[in-house]
Amino acid sequence: MNHTDQRTMRRALRREIAGTIGLLTDEHDFRAMSRYRTFTFDDHTTYLRQVEAVLKARAAEGTHTSVALFDPHDYAQFCTDHNLDPDTPENRTRYTAELATTGLTIPYDGTPLTDLVPTLVDEAVRRATWEYAATLLARLGTCASCGEDIGRAAFTHASALLTRILDSAPPGHRHLVCSISATPETLVAVLHTDTNPDGTMRLDETEALEFTTVLALGIATHSPGGLVLRVTAPGTRDRVHGWRLHGEHLHPLTAAEVFDAYCTDAESGDLIAPEPDVDYCAPPDLGDDLPPTGHHH
Repeated sequence: MNHTDQRTMRRALRREIAGTIGLLTDEHDFRAMSRYRTFTFDDHTTYLRQVEAVLKARAAEGTHTSVALFDPHDYAQFCTDHNLDPDTPENRTRYTAELATTGLTIPYDGTPLTDLVPTLVDEAVRRATWEYAATLLARLGTCASCGEDIGRAAFTHASALLTRILDSAPPGHRHLVCSISATPETLVAVLHTDTNPDGTMRLDETEALEFTTVLALGIATHSPGGLVLRVTAPGTRDRVHGWRLHGEHLHPLTAAEVFDAYCTDAESGDLIAPEPDVDYCAPPDLGDDLPPTGHHH
């Protein structure tokens, strides 16, 4: 590709950036956009390279750019809803500008796109999981016997359980995973917390909200699920604890059950070699004095 082509491509890309660049993260999405005559790229790798060049150039000029996930299916729907022609750079820019206000964006900070793309995809999956769980919770309505909002009661209960777990966990970096075998697929939420030097806890509010929502859905729908906590602290071996969700209670797993859960591949059921310097242990007791939600559907 000669120099003039490169310049033309960059100019075409610059026109499609509105402070936020909508990124086609995979080959499948890229192919879906290729059917538009005005979308001038014919190779995903080249496209990503050019996007990266534009991002770097903007960063060098001191221009702040956010990166969003461009979803061709969502874009086509957006154009239908607003009666727009999808085959114009202006309408792609308009959709991207909309993404910037409503969708998920992450700031470009010089991270290579090969690292940025998985982060963006993970964030999108997290957002979708949370929205799905929140929607299902909201649809559960009120309890026939007591008139209480089932979703809200389950959320309050899940919140109390999470607080109990974090309060009883040893200090350090905590990595919590909650998986709920809801229909039609298993929902997974992850929460990281750190202990500050003064002993207080640092956590991401959004992660905590997502985590609590997924746990609440498991409680409200009495779905099978589990929770794993891994604690990493300087100078000690990592500790892994686990609980099984049963109804609205978390039952502690024994050390052997934690080992089995952690050392089995969830997809294939194959055994995974245990990691060195990790202790699989029964969790601290959470106590059984949490008020039950009282719903038995």
